[in-house]
Amino acid sequence: MSTAPSDVLRKAYGDDIILFDEQDESTVYHLLKEFVYDNKTYAVLQSDELKKEDEVAVFRVTQGADGEYELETIEDDDEYETVSELYDEMVFPDQDDL
Repeated sequence: MSTAPSDVLRKAYGDDIILFDEQDESTVYHLLKEFVYDNKTYAVLQSDELKKEDEVAVFRVTQGADGEYELETIEDDDEYETVSELYDEMVFPDQDDL
C-alpha cells in the first residue's frame, strides 16, 4: 500500500483547522498529516482533547463545488481501518506488530 504526501489543507488553512459540530460549537484541530491513498486525500487531525487521550481523528478530504476543501467522516469501517493503519505506519515505521 503506497501513499503520497499531500499539503492541500496546510496550504489552504495552515497548521490549525477549526471544525464545527452539529451544535455549531467550534474545536481547533492541529493538522498532523495529509496523504493520498487510492486517489483519495486523507487528513489526520488532533484536538487538545484527543491529544490527552493519545487519539487522532481521520477524515477524507473532498473539494466542494465552490472549490473549498471539506472534511468528511469516513463511514466505511474497512476504509477507516486501512487509512488508520497507513497513518500508524508513517508515524511508527519501525514497529512490527507484536
